[in-house]
Amino acid sequence: MAEKDWSKELAKVDKQLASLSDEELLGPAPTAPAAKAAAAAPPKGGAAAPATKATTTNFGVYARLLLSVALGIGMVVWPYEARCGVGLAAYLAATVAVVGSGVWSAVWTWRHRASRTHSLSLLLILWGLVLGSLEVLPRIGYAKPDANHPATWACK
Repeated sequence: MAEKDWSKELAKVDKQLASLSDEELLGPAPTAPAAKAAAAAPPKGGAAAPATKATTTNFGVYARLLLSVALGIGMVVWPYEARCGVGLAAYLAATVAVVGSGVWSAVWTWRHRASRTHSLSLLLILWGLVLGSLEVLPRIGYAKPDANHPATWACK
């Protein structure tokens, strides 16, 4: 199989790029905010106003985070037997919910540039992973089983 001459291939690419104008390469130049507002204004014929982007408030971000943290704290006082069987499956499903809610709040805190709350969301994800690994690892043979975390999935 013959190897390609990369010098020639790159020379072709350079030649194609040189033949394009700046506008074709970079797209149209950005406009000033006043020009954007004028362009978005409805015509004088009574047309409907342009749709505005929906935004959320800080309340929504903190509410999501509060729900996620409440779920994470609630896992500490899990009221049901989680050693085997259906109780274990429910506990593992709840740990998946902790991780999912942590991701959910992390996305929103990232979008709203809330660094401290984003850090808390990431810690919540880590907390859910730790809770799940405490139950799963002894059962797959990676960690040492004990009385609270036996090596079996099903009850006898």
